[in-house]
Amino acid sequence: MNKRIVTLSLCAASFVVAAEVDLGKVEVTANGVTQKVENISGEELKSADLAEALAKNSASVSLIRRSGIANDIIVRGQKKDNIAVDIDGCCIAGACPNRMDPPTSHIVTNNVENVEIIGGPFDVESFGALSAKVKVKTKEPKEGLNGEVNLNVGSFGYTKEAATISGGNSTVRVLVSGSNENGEQYEDGDGKTLAEQLDAKVGATKTAAYKDKNMDAFTKKTGTLKLFVNPTDNSELRFGYMANRSDDILYPSSTMDAIYDDSNVLSFGATLKNLSDYSKELKIDTYKSDVQHLMSTMYRNYTVSNPTYTYDAAKGYTDAYVETEMSGIKIKNSFEAGLHKIDLGIDTSDRNWNGNKTFEKGQIIDANFIPDVDTNNKALFGKMGVDLGSVNVEVGARYDRTNIKANQKAMSMTTTADKDKDYNAFSGNVLATYKTSESLKLFTGVGQASRVPDAKELYMTGGLASAKGDLEQTTNTEMDFGVDYNTGSFGLKAKVFHSNLKDYIYYQNVKDVNQTTFDGFTDTVTGDGKTLSKYVNTDAKIYGIEINGYKDFTDTISLDFGLNYQRGTKDALVGQTDTDLADITPLKTNIALNYDDNIHKATLEMVARKSWTNIDSDNGEQALAGWAILNGKYNHKFTKNIDATVGMDNILDKTYAVTNTYADLTLAGTSTKMLINEAGRYTYLNLRYKF
Repeated sequence: MNKRIVTLSLCAASFVVAAEVDLGKVEVTANGVTQKVENISGEELKSADLAEALAKNSASVSLIRRSGIANDIIVRGQKKDNIAVDIDGCCIAGACPNRMDPPTSHIVTNNVENVEIIGGPFDVESFGALSAKVKVKTKEPKEGLNGEVNLNVGSFGYTKEAATISGGNSTVRVLVSGSNENGEQYEDGDGKTLAEQLDAKVGATKTAAYKDKNMDAFTKKTGTLKLFVNPTDNSELRFGYMANRSDDILYPSSTMDAIYDDSNVLSFGATLKNLSDYSKELKIDTYKSDVQHLMSTMYRNYTVSNPTYTYDAAKGYTDAYVETEMSGIKIKNSFEAGLHKIDLGIDTSDRNWNGNKTFEKGQIIDANFIPDVDTNNKALFGKMGVDLGSVNVEVGARYDRTNIKANQKAMSMTTTADKDKDYNAFSGNVLATYKTSESLKLFTGVGQASRVPDAKELYMTGGLASAKGDLEQTTNTEMDFGVDYNTGSFGLKAKVFHSNLKDYIYYQNVKDVNQTTFDGFTDTVTGDGKTLSKYVNTDAKIYGIEINGYKDFTDTISLDFGLNYQRGTKDALVGQTDTDLADITPLKTNIALNYDDNIHKATLEMVARKSWTNIDSDNGEQALAGWAILNGKYNHKFTKNIDATVGMDNILDKTYAVTNTYADLTLAGTSTKMLINEAGRYTYLNLRYKF
């Protein structure tokens, strides 16, 4: 049965090297290793949060819950800079060192055409694709006049209005889209709002608690403009601009909130085809992105000084303003030589990251919070593929040179270590697909990639940076093996992987017990026994298995399923005994029963996770209970232009948490940090008009 390329509404894992995300239709390429996830804007209507959409529908993507929106993801036990995020050939970095605004937070689902997730170190076109590359393609302008309007309402005061219109001819096409999203504080299964969850941890009138318990959780506005021009049949020019404006975002498990989070992405691209025998396609992509992020304690009950945020009755609360800019260019030339398809390219990027802390009245607390750091990367890459019928082989290689420079001295670092850092790295991979029969494929691959430390890990003041400022880059060497069995009405994919992480950049809680110094880091308060923290290098291993598939019972009824399990260990750090690796989420399963007759479309799904007991307790993680939730969704197509979707998540109103408390994030609470629960029963309705 071939009615779908593969429809997996829940499953998660491309095998051998692509972690599949199942948000709609999934197109598998000929070599079977890269998957394209279709129809995200049509399927994910609950909110505009891309991270939540990925985690909700994929067994191999885990959510890091920070707020009602602007959440982060974990893929294969890794997060942050270990995941490369690409948006239409552009890169954007979050400004907040506490990950209030990860790259996925600057994209909204209603603008997304499809997503590819390549798991592991198997993408040589991107800088730092260690555990995965998330490649997001947003909607492009089409010929003629077309568009859609969405109106969405949900529990806890959620509203969203979004509209897209595009049009043009074969020479010039334009797309314009915009959205407005607002949400009140959601309630967990126990009926506690975000503020009440925080009160239960720190006390309703204590430091870090909210002054106004009933304020909204966020407001988010976005806009997109795209212009495509085809001067000739063999050429295309692309201009793009994306804007995100988020205001008053509450982060209850943190000690500050975002007053605003603004971002802009400006891009230009060109494609030239058939220039010569050695240039079948020449593609150029350039971009410039920026983020301005103001976080503050102004919504909290800070009335006294504390170790993290200084309070002064005359000077007021604490603000931290951080900004980051990125620019880059990628040039890729593709041609064929015999049986081989060859891509050769240049990839460059520059990032500046700067920030300071001030009092409400403007007096400087720390001018070098993030000390104006420049990270410059230049790389050469190449890929070659050969199709020998039943066997397909791909080989890739990349060479990076990276320079990092802090233009101001980090005030709290007393070490005289050189603040300029230079890194060189060679990355490469070999992937093979063997088609043993029409229904069975075997995949295998080995790959290696590296990523350099960022400005927070190297230089950030307040005890967060590396004690010596001498972190090595992390290198992931990974082996993968997978099996894909597909008869048309039944499909099963299984994959195992093993990652060997050398010099893994890791956050360590360090206890200074009546010592003046610890491993080169000077304690400004001698012998007070206070806790110091820093980033260190360690060696680690992660291995896992991913299973997913589908079964078509009839033309209208199908079952999808997914499972993900992984374990991670590290060398014991100085002064610690726990060898468990943080962020290694436990066994997760997804099962969905679907009905689709082209007019009526319904899904009932179960998402479950085992209790989280393999934790890094030395570095802030805590044991979490297992959970299972039920979600339901029904879509009715009234006409070819109008449809409506009604859904309910967490039907049984369970209280549960998906995010742990690894100490690399600054979280509310003293000896034990705050866990933030997921939303309780959530009902939503979306009306859509397409033309």
